[in-house]
This record gives sequence, C-alpha cells and structure tokens, in this order.
Amino acid sequence: MEDPTEPGIWGGIGGVIAVVLLFFFGLGWYWNLTPDAFDVSEVAQQRAESSQHQVVVGYTTTASLLHVAETLLEKPGGYLSNDVMPPSVLLDDMPNWEFGTLVQVRDLARAMRNEISRSQSQSVEDSDLAIAEPKFNFDNGSWMFPATESEYRDAIAALAAYLDRLADPSQQNAQFYARADNLRDWLAIVEKRLGSLAQRLSASVGQVRINTDLAGDAGAQQATAAPDQLRVKTPWLEIDDVFYEARGSAWALIHFMKAIEVDFRQVLEKKNALVSMRQIVRELEATQDTVWAPMILNGSGFSLVANHSLVMASYIAAANAAVIDLRNLLEQG
Repeated sequence: MEDPTEPGIWGGIGGVIAVVLLFFFGLGWYWNLTPDAFDVSEVAQQRAESSQHQVVVGYTTTASLLHVAETLLEKPGGYLSNDVMPPSVLLDDMPNWEFGTLVQVRDLARAMRNEISRSQSQSVEDSDLAIAEPKFNFDNGSWMFPATESEYRDAIAALAAYLDRLADPSQQNAQFYARADNLRDWLAIVEKRLGSLAQRLSASVGQVRINTDLAGDAGAQQATAAPDQLRVKTPWLEIDDVFYEARGSAWALIHFMKAIEVDFRQVLEKKNALVSMRQIVRELEATQDTVWAPMILNGSGFSLVANHSLVMASYIAAANAAVIDLRNLLEQG
C-alpha cells in the first residue's frame, strides 16, 4: 500500500531546494555587483583626519591604493577568488574583476617600492613597502594555510604603516618623490597592461595578425622561430573572463590616475599635461558603463549582435594611446 504522505514529502523537499537555489541566485547576483567609485581626495582627507595627520605629497595616492585593496576584501561577499563553497564557487565574473583590480594594486605597490619612495637607485628601499609589495603578490587563489585574505591584510597593514610615517614630520625616512621620471616609470607599466588587455579583448572575434615581434631592429633575434602570420582568438569560454578582468583593471586605474593627478599636480602642470591625464580618466570611465545585456555578447565585427569585448577594447586602446602621449610629454624638457 502506498504511503499517502509521500507526495507531500517530495513536494516539501522540492520546495526547500527551490528556496535554496533562489537564495543562492539572489546572493550570487548581489555579490557580482561591482563596487561604486569613490572620491580619492575625500578618502585621503578622512583617513588623515582619523589619524590626526595632514595630507602631504603622496598621501592621496597611497590612501587610494589602500582603499582599493581594502575594497577587494570588504565589498559585498568579501574576496571571492579563492572561495570553494557555493554560491561564490559558481561565480566567475567577480573573481576576474578582482584579478584585474589586483594586478593594478600589485603594479602600483611595486612602483612605489622600487621608484617612487626612493630618491635614487642606490637609496635604501622603504621597510614597510618591502613587506607590502610581496604580500600583494601572494597567490590570489589560496584558501588555506595561509589564506589569501590574511596575506593581503598583512600587506594593507604594512601599507597603512607607511602612510602614517609618510604624514609624520618626525619620520623623515618615509618619502614619496613626485617626480616626472617616477611617474613615467609607472606609466610604462600601465601602458603594457592596457596594451595587453586591448589585444586580448580584440581577439574575441579572431584575427590574423602580422608577426611584428622583431620589427624595428635589424639585428634582433628570438629563441624559437615563429610564423609570419599568427591566428589569434580568445577561447569562447574565456571571453567574459577577459572582459571583467579589463573592467576591474580600469576601475582601479581610474582611482589611481585621479590620485596621481593630485600628488603629481605640479609636475603635470609644468609639462602642461593635466588635460592628457584627464583624457585617460575619461576613456577609462567609459569602461564602467552598465552592461544591459544578460551576458557578454560576442557578435562578429559588424554583425547585428553586439560585441562587448570590442567596445571595451576601443576604450582601453584609447586610454592606452593617451598614456603613451602623456609619457612622451613627461619626457620632454
């Protein structure tokens, strides 16, 4: 004889599963929302007031780097790249956004350790930045022994210690040198990052490219032979990954560029380069526009269907061209 309660039991189990799935869907959607932009000068002023310091040269850039790094850990859902439990383990847009942001954090931290905080190549590196920079370069996917978050918190603590020393008149061994050559060195790194992203985004539709690896130097050589033409195409499953990595990278750069404008203002004004800096920011801000489609579309170049990667590539390439122009201005006397 059949149990009359059996349909009710299965119906209840199905209802519970449906509620759990709906909860995970809503939570995943919320955790996938990118953080809002912030005012770099306001963040620096608030941090200075809380520590009873003055905003000195370099304070805004360092405070912005700190805030971006803290955002990686404190945004809704926290840091997701190393999560192994649902729903975050099923998400890939936000982890790629985090990686793009993290790359810019690493690059600026390295530039500050190696160039911006040192008066010359023979000077001693800053002790706190020597701790922060390698900590930020810890494996971004480690979830235990040690967890990525703990390493990044150590980096944030060391960076905060540098910031406190920077604003303390009695700590003259903490410096931030806002010089044109230091800015050029960092922009050279930014230029390569943006150039790589633009190429990867453009490859969403597949391209046959002329091999220019040895162009411009008749005596140049390379380790292994390569064909004259290269077929380059981003795998279909990685198209949205590259898109959100570029979006995260641009989000971080927007704030770093605005902070650099504050701390390197005299250098930029002397070179008549403030407009160039603002043009970079303008192009990068366009990458943060809302994506109205439910997924990243990948239509061919002039098809009826949009190609979000090509649109993103156009903004990234324009920003990269503006970075090159700015570096050229800074090199002029």
